[in-house]
Amino acid sequence: MTSDGTWGALAGVRVLDLSQALSGPLCAQLLADHGADVIKVEPPSGDMGRQIGGHRDTDTEHAFGALFANCNRNKRSIVLDLKSDQGKATLLALADRADILIENFRAGVMDRLGLSYEVLSVRNPRLVYAAIRGFGDPRSGKSPYVDRPAFDLVAQAMGGIVSTTGAETPVPIGAPWGDSVPAIMTAYGIVLALLTARTTGKGQFVDVSMVDVIASLCHEQYQAYSIKNIVPTPQGSRNRHLVPFGIFKAADGWVAVCAPHRAQWTELCRVMQRSDLLDDVRFATDDARRANAVEIEAMIEAFTTLHTRKQLDNMIDGSFPFGPVFDAHDLMTDPHFAARDMRISIEQPGAEPVIVPGVPVKLSQTPGRVARRAPRLGEHTQAILAELRLDGK
Repeated sequence: MTSDGTWGALAGVRVLDLSQALSGPLCAQLLADHGADVIKVEPPSGDMGRQIGGHRDTDTEHAFGALFANCNRNKRSIVLDLKSDQGKATLLALADRADILIENFRAGVMDRLGLSYEVLSVRNPRLVYAAIRGFGDPRSGKSPYVDRPAFDLVAQAMGGIVSTTGAETPVPIGAPWGDSVPAIMTAYGIVLALLTARTTGKGQFVDVSMVDVIASLCHEQYQAYSIKNIVPTPQGSRNRHLVPFGIFKAADGWVAVCAPHRAQWTELCRVMQRSDLLDDVRFATDDARRANAVEIEAMIEAFTTLHTRKQLDNMIDGSFPFGPVFDAHDLMTDPHFAARDMRISIEQPGAEPVIVPGVPVKLSQTPGRVARRAPRLGEHTQAILAELRLDGK
């Protein structure tokens, strides 16, 4: 921490977060976790995300639910009605002093409010303006779907990733990848633009499509179709290219077993006490094991079902990639997450403290941290107006 109370790699960087729900707020939080001063600009009704995720039975305030707590920590909140002249004037004053602005409205909303990138960048040429939309912004290429709304599920579906998950019926990823990964990519783009702005004095427009980001992760689909004109289908919990490489049933849950190459396969055979398999021509090479996947996977599951996750972990002892399938209880109790500061207890207004994930990117010289809880609606309005000398005093 510096003498003025700032900390982290982004100390001194001011961010205006006009976004709601998950993708934009998470993007802004990633910057806040590393010291940026993130001002969350909310309408009088508040971010819709405040009510998502539920409340404790003992919560007397209902200031915000679990989702909001997880993606709005380290921020300050100001309430502005951007449909009013006063709200717009205050936003312009804030933007004049900001380094970054993040929004995830539908294309054209900020333009119609008179708060477009073009308007703001004339006033503040160094401003980095980031927009997260389902199908991107027409400034970078107008999608035929540009006017459609999108949630996480739509991004996963149209981005292609759902087509290869599940067993027979496509199944979305349980975690909200369609929101979360675009948030990470946008934070990455913002930092790139910020570095350029510090060198050239000029900001730029950062355009991220949720669907584009998910499509960019679908390497198998691109490769299979472009090379062999194959459309990959759902592959269940096993990998069609690497064997054995998948999720297997244990006596008390499920485990991940990854032993696709000779050295790893040898160790797995040792653990299963099946040295005879090493001399079997059907399993002698990576290609042979892939061709006989069904038989191999049946043998492995016959073995893993006889043992608990802990017993398997002890037997394998790091000799090849292996891990139990963790659930929420495991995330809260396993020593790895305590050792890595990935379980943070944080204040919850009107209720007992809640646990939120820690900061996953560890910097040795300028570490990020969870410094404060998510804000109440408009909690810092007067303080922020006073900083801008817009409080009438």
